[in-house]
Amino acid sequence: MSNVHDPTPHARSAQPEPPYSESWTAPEPWSTLPGQVAPARPQPPPRGRRRALAIASFGLAVAAFAGAGTAWAVRTTVPTVPAVLTASQVATKVDPGLVDVISALGDRGGVSEGTGLVLTSSGEVLTNNHVIAGATAIKVIDVGNGHTYQAVVVGYDESHDVAVLRLVGASGLATAPLGNSSTVVAGQRVVALGNAGGKGGTPAVATGKIIALHETITASDQEAGTAEQLTGLIRSNADIQPGDSGGPLVSTAGLVIGLDTAAGNGSSGIEGMSSTTTQAFSIPINEAVTIANQIETGHVSATAHLGATAFLGIAVQGATAAVPGTSGTGAYVAGVESGSPASQAGLTAGAVIVSVDGHQITAPSDIRAALVASHPGDKISISWADQAGQTHTATVVLVAGPAG
Repeated sequence: MSNVHDPTPHARSAQPEPPYSESWTAPEPWSTLPGQVAPARPQPPPRGRRRALAIASFGLAVAAFAGAGTAWAVRTTVPTVPAVLTASQVATKVDPGLVDVISALGDRGGVSEGTGLVLTSSGEVLTNNHVIAGATAIKVIDVGNGHTYQAVVVGYDESHDVAVLRLVGASGLATAPLGNSSTVVAGQRVVALGNAGGKGGTPAVATGKIIALHETITASDQEAGTAEQLTGLIRSNADIQPGDSGGPLVSTAGLVIGLDTAAGNGSSGIEGMSSTTTQAFSIPINEAVTIANQIETGHVSATAHLGATAFLGIAVQGATAAVPGTSGTGAYVAGVESGSPASQAGLTAGAVIVSVDGHQITAPSDIRAALVASHPGDKISISWADQAGQTHTATVVLVAGPAG
């Protein structure tokens, strides 16, 4: 959530690198764009964010590119002998149901660009949470009709990297044809589509095959000071790029089986894997749709958030240097936004937050967990120790802040 953020430069990488852009449901009938061809993969421009990953299932560290009221259902049956489409045919079938997601990061002066899947003709869109995290405004360009819409956040689940948007004033949109991720197997061919490089226009195409299922990774955002462990992912070798996050992983039958969330290059030391092997990770579409349904119906888990994000107005980092009375734990306040609820409560840089709304705080991520169910206008208590070791407790009223 964006009620707090790490003050370090915007980067999602395990090592210093230039920043990059970050850049269900009847599957029929669908519209096509006549004459579409698969474009060459563009080189990403120096904008946006990267993700740093650790693949827990085999211990490999990789640098990643990443990158209302309606319930949707995945396709639970497939033809006995499904049609095998070319990559260009898959793109023609799926592209009209995709959107480019452009998030303005007003409090950080940047832009994050990604991809999304249109779930309903009235404009519900599925994407990654990290695509819209910290957004102060979200613009969406529909590939099917070329129109631009403002988007509002219906809800998000940071721990599963899923978000649902609603496009303001949208109607008659083409939707993405959804498949059934429970039927996928290692070795099958796939196509990834998305807003590679944040260039917009016709989605770029990357082909590959599924390498493994049920993968676990840890993706961290150095700027936001957050990390999430994602489990049960589909791993492929499709060459997805910055901006493809939130885009579809598609079967050769032209059905979406995954939501692309992160990628990188494998390192040496893994049997049968070269140092240049592409590692792409996708959330199974069944899981993503289930979470989206929960968000839409208001039946969410403890990790999901509905509606506007509550804002406290602090920049925090781990309390590596002990402040008297904190035992070296808590969330160290690196900065406080002028006029914010935190500022009005008397919090200043150098303090260490030890409790939020009755929840003990031992790390910055604990603040997000404590506030995940909070909304603008809610009152919460916050306790901290100042640089002299004096403890303070105050009640603050949260205000509206950035999405995610």
